[in-house]
Amino acid sequence: MSSRQKRGAALDPELLLRAYSIGIFPMAESRDAEDVFWVEPRERAILPLENFHLSRSLAKTLKQERFIHSVDRAFDAVIDACAEPAPDRADTWINRQIREAYTFLHRIGHAHSVECWEDETLVGGLYGVRIGGAFFGESMFSRRTDASKAALAHLVARLRVGGFRLLDCQFMTGHLASLGAVEINREAYLQLLGVATGIADADFSALDTDADAGISGARIAASLRSGR
Repeated sequence: MSSRQKRGAALDPELLLRAYSIGIFPMAESRDAEDVFWVEPRERAILPLENFHLSRSLAKTLKQERFIHSVDRAFDAVIDACAEPAPDRADTWINRQIREAYTFLHRIGHAHSVECWEDETLVGGLYGVRIGGAFFGESMFSRRTDASKAALAHLVARLRVGGFRLLDCQFMTGHLASLGAVEINREAYLQLLGVATGIADADFSALDTDADAGISGARIAASLRSGR
């Protein structure tokens, strides 16, 4: 199901958060589109946090510290990278309105990015929206093998440690399915959503420590293995 808003109209942040809280999110037809449309999928992809599939190869990548991991260090760069053409898509659904709206949500603490770096170069990452104990993954990108998987592993570890209950992936892909994502119907999703957004003490920064400038891959892997 979908509907459109007025052409060229800015996405109001309060409206955007209310939409997420009832299971609706915006998209654009292309980077240059002048409007957005609202989407409420009949089948929703979620990644149960306890069912994340940490493969041997991904665990090895994390433990070898191939990437430096960070959070909210380069939100603008992450959303721009997610909007770039990729081998599996010639265009993007992230237009000017969407970029501006999510950048504002980031400034007020409701949107976050997870980054992977290699030699000070941003090589992978993701961004999404947070409400209570729910995180709504919007998009991810990868410029090195396993960089987006490593970023997602970091996100899952962070959400598990922080007491989150829902990781919404919106639409199912083979990539997400290989990492443990499943599809549920709208009614089941809304039940999970209501519980998750009502959690007041979920802590997105719980994985951080004062001693860490970033999070090590080994720590991410250990958190996923132990469930803490």
